[in-house]
Amino acid sequence: MTAPLNHPLPLLDLDVLRTFVAIAETGSFTAAANAVFRTPSAVSMQIKKLEETLRCAVFNRDARSVSLTADGEILMGYARRMLAINREAVSKFVVPDVSGVVRLGSPDDYGERVLPAVLKRFAQSHPSVAVDVIIDQSVNLRRRLNERELDITLFTVCRNIPPDAEILLTEPIVWGGARGGCAHMRKPLPVSVWEEGCAWRADALEALGRDGVEYRVAYMSAHTAGQRSAILADLAIAPLPKSFIGDEIVALGPEHGLPQLSNYNLAMIVAPDASAPVRAAADHIRATMEAFKEAGRF
Repeated sequence: MTAPLNHPLPLLDLDVLRTFVAIAETGSFTAAANAVFRTPSAVSMQIKKLEETLRCAVFNRDARSVSLTADGEILMGYARRMLAINREAVSKFVVPDVSGVVRLGSPDDYGERVLPAVLKRFAQSHPSVAVDVIIDQSVNLRRRLNERELDITLFTVCRNIPPDAEILLTEPIVWGGARGGCAHMRKPLPVSVWEEGCAWRADALEALGRDGVEYRVAYMSAHTAGQRSAILADLAIAPLPKSFIGDEIVALGPEHGLPQLSNYNLAMIVAPDASAPVRAAADHIRATMEAFKEAGRF
């Protein structure tokens, strides 16, 4: 319905638009509530107010999912542009002097799962700071940090946690196998791991040796995508974090004749003389990890 010309058009609330975009991007009111630090009921009230203002529905809702309506798709384009303009304007006054480079290290699995959200949030709040990302093995990342090649790094570790490390996540390592596959029944057991220095490899091979399980390294890859390919092809099983399990990869354990594995930790170390941009990047990593955990993504 077209508003009468003699009445001023209502102003859209940027805070409500931020919530609207968060729901569209996460596909969940609950996850969006965690992202914007509001309760689910407050988020629902915001969207109700938005739909009343625009006189149309912006989301299709059912018991399992939330998706944009045709009107919602149109609004999304406007909302992103309006929020971007707001960030640009505010940054000119609020953070005009915060600039520089942040050298950030991450293992490839978390570089793929966590860093996109971190980098997006950081770019919005610190548009004048460049981020140089290095993807490498955890052991190499820690060496790079010690040699002052990095300002901050994420890494995985099972034990012997450095005293200056901050634990962001602890979860079990499990054996991943193809759904309906038979690789775990073969003798010797075909496993997919990476070279020395991988926390998951060390724990898995130690457990196999402890239980006297005969095995062979059938596939090697430095990247999670490669490990998943070996599992999905039923060429091998591989030690993976429990949160990596899903879809066509299932968790295997003692009931399948495999040894129980340990927990591992995702940790972060920030250089002791970190600059303001580096400290801000670390805060964004912490906030993103907490939001992911609250949303059930770990």
